[in-house]
Amino acid sequence: MDIIVNRIDAGKYWTDSGASFGVLPRAIWGKEVQTDELHRRMLSLNLLLICLPERVILVDTGLGNRLSEKQISIYNPSPFMLPVSLAELGVRDIDVTDVILTHLHFDHCGGVITNFGDKERLTFPRAKYWIQKSEWEMAKHPDDLNKASYDFEHQLYLLEQSNQYELIEGNLDIAEGVTLIKTGGHTVGSQIVEIDTPSEFYIYPADIIPTFFHISLAVTSAYDLSRTETYKAKLYIYSRLKEKKGTLLLNHDPQRWEVNFSEIKYCK
Repeated sequence: MDIIVNRIDAGKYWTDSGASFGVLPRAIWGKEVQTDELHRRMLSLNLLLICLPERVILVDTGLGNRLSEKQISIYNPSPFMLPVSLAELGVRDIDVTDVILTHLHFDHCGGVITNFGDKERLTFPRAKYWIQKSEWEMAKHPDDLNKASYDFEHQLYLLEQSNQYELIEGNLDIAEGVTLIKTGGHTVGSQIVEIDTPSEFYIYPADIIPTFFHISLAVTSAYDLSRTETYKAKLYIYSRLKEKKGTLLLNHDPQRWEVNFSEIKYCK
C-alpha cells in the first residue's frame, strides 16, 4: 500500500532558550543556538501529513490564528501558515480525514479551531481527532502544575461539542502502517507516531525529541513532566529506528526535518 509522508510548514515562533534545554547549561548549547535580545530561540512548526489511498492524516495543528495579545508578545509567532502549506500540496480542509494530536499544548493543538473573522469552527470539519484520554483529562482539568500549559478551554469546548474526537488509552493502529504509541514524558498523555511504509520507516516523536540537539539521551526540555519517561521513550524510539533502519522526523527544528538512524549514535 502506498503511504506518502510530507512535512507541513505551519510557521515559526520564539521560545525561552533555557526552558528548551532544561538542565543543560548555556555554556554547552549557547555557541550553537542563535537567540534574540530576550534570550529566545526560534522553533519551527514542522507538522506531519500522511496520505493513504483512503485517508489523509495530519499530525498536530500548530499555533492557529487565535493567540492572545499576551501570547503574541511572548512568542512572536509568524502568520498561521497551515492552510496555505496544505493547499500547496493540493489538500483542502475538507480532505483531511484524521488529525492526531500528539499532546494538547498550545503549539500543537492551537490550530484545531480557526477564526474566520465572523465565526470560529473546526479547522478540519470532517476529520476525526485522535487524543490520549489521559491527555484530554489533564487538559480539561489541569492541576496547578499544568494549568498554564492548557489555557485554551475554547478549543476543547468546540471540539467536544462536535463529537468528532476519539479518546484512546495506550497504543493503537489507526490505519494500516500508522501506529500511535503512548509515551508520556513530555506530558501525561504524550504520544508519538510510527509510519511503516513498504520502503521506509519513520517515527514522529513530537516533543519527546523536538530538535536535533534533543537527540542526546541527556537533553530534555524543562517543559517535560517526567525526564525519566522521556528518557525511556527515547530508548524505545532508538531501538525501533535501529531495528527498522528508519528515519526520525523533527517537529521543531528550523534546520533539520529528517534524521537517518545512521546519524544517531544510540542506533549503532
